[in-house]
Amino acid sequence: MNKKSIHCIIVDDEPVAREILEGHLKRIDQVRVVASCKNATEAFQAINSHPVDLIFLDIQMPDISGLSFAKSVNRNLRIIFTTAYREYAVEGFDLRAVDYLLKPISFERLLQGIQKYLEENPHVSNTPGGEADELQEDYMFVRSERKMVRVDFRDILFMESLGDYVKIHLANGKMLVTRDALSNLESSLTGEVFIRVHRSYIVARHQIDSYTSDTIGIGKHEITISRSYRDEVMKKLGDGDYPHRS
Repeated sequence: MNKKSIHCIIVDDEPVAREILEGHLKRIDQVRVVASCKNATEAFQAINSHPVDLIFLDIQMPDISGLSFAKSVNRNLRIIFTTAYREYAVEGFDLRAVDYLLKPISFERLLQGIQKYLEENPHVSNTPGGEADELQEDYMFVRSERKMVRVDFRDILFMESLGDYVKIHLANGKMLVTRDALSNLESSLTGEVFIRVHRSYIVARHQIDSYTSDTIGIGKHEITISRSYRDEVMKKLGDGDYPHRS
C-alpha cells in the first residue's frame, strides 16, 4: 500500500531556520513541504492555496505571533511548534500541538515529532519509513563551535563524556566537542555499531583493535570497561570466555 503524503508548511521569520528545517524534512520521503513562509500572512495564503496537514510553526514572530496564529487556524490542521523558547511549551500543548521542538532542531528530534503525528493519524502510516530510516543510521548532527556539524558514524572512534560536554574522537585524528549528555547522543547511534563500555565512554565496534575484560584498545587509546558494563560488552563482542588482565 502506498503511504499518504504529509503536506506541510513551515512558518518562521528566520530564513536560516526555515532552510534547516526544510532540509531535514526533504530527507523524509513521505513529507511534502508545500510552502515556506516568513510570517502568518504568507501562511494563511499557503493554507488557502494548498492542501495542508501539518504546520511547523515558530512562536516569536512579528505582527502575529505563532500562538495567535495557531488559535486562528482550522483545528483539523495539526501543529508542531519550533522555537528557541521553552517557556511557551505549556500554552503550546494547550493548543493541542503535536510536539514542541526546541531550536536547534536535530534531524533525529524532528523524526520523533513526525512519529507523534503518525501515531495520531494511523491512516497515514505507522512509521516515517523510506529514506529517513536509512539516513538516520549513517550520521548525526551535533552542535560544535556555534554551528551544527555532521558526524558520519563510520568516522567515530569513540565518545567521551566530560561533565556537561562530550568529546567525539574521529578517525582522522580530529575531535569535536559538544555541550550535551552522552546518553542523549547514544539515543541517536546505531545500536549494533556502538557499544557503551563505561558511564563515560561509547566506542565504535568497527574501530576496536583489541580488548580484554578491562580495556578496549582503539589505536593509541586505551579505554576502560567498567565492571557494571563488562558482561554486556563481552556479550556484544561475542566473547563469553573473555581474557582477564593478570
